[in-house]
Amino acid sequence: MNIYVGNLPQELTEGELRQVFETFGEVTSAKIITDKFSGVSRGFGFVEMPTKAEAQAAITGLNGTELKGETLNVNEARPRSESRQGGRRQGGGRRPR
Repeated sequence: MNIYVGNLPQELTEGELRQVFETFGEVTSAKIITDKFSGVSRGFGFVEMPTKAEAQAAITGLNGTELKGETLNVNEARPRSESRQGGRRQGGGRRPR
């Protein structure tokens, strides 16, 4: 099960994120999302746990808890949307007069 983790402390490492979730079971992967230009954490990440029961226990046990001064937002990750436009304007060129 893929788990979304929001409101992560800036200084948190992927290893530390993994350790937090390993108290609830096996962790397949732990990834903190960073800005592609600066490399700075964007404050959220994803944890993959193979067992749904363990993942649900982690969500229940960690959502709303404090980690390094930040209150975590933990829930099941939603699938990525097909459209990843991100609010950009489509088209180009001149505007009609």
